[in-house]
Amino acid sequence: MQTIRLTKEFKFEMAHALKGYDGLCRNIHGHSYELLVTVTGIPVMDKTSTKLGMVMDFGDLKKIVRKSIIDEFDHALVLNRESTDDFNADAEMFGRTILVDYQPTSENMLIDFVARLKDKMPADVKLHHLLLRETVTSYAEWFAADNE
Repeated sequence: MQTIRLTKEFKFEMAHALKGYDGLCRNIHGHSYELLVTVTGIPVMDKTSTKLGMVMDFGDLKKIVRKSIIDEFDHALVLNRESTDDFNADAEMFGRTILVDYQPTSENMLIDFVARLKDKMPADVKLHHLLLRETVTSYAEWFAADNE
């Protein structure tokens, strides 16, 4: 049997601010994020299966990632919970504010996204790699092999 990698790409818009950062990113600003999710597995060989020849249906992977990440983070403002002492998240323009227990950097968001996805994969499919592109020239990556 041959192990195959599948990758699905997602795009979402999100704003954040980095409390205590020594540059411009301490201010609220936004990005057009791209998230690539790669899984590994062995294609189904059961000739009676509707998924014959597939590691995982791309549509199923899309549903999992959309429900776990994209639907929540798209067009949201993400802030470290510790940076919101004087912040009124109830104001109408801040209706899609997500308060997290970490500095919302690409690196920390990847760690969060892995936790959201890891247990949602089918039993015979493993999360292999996530890439989160913050700008056209900058991205962070997570690899399962680096975290075993």
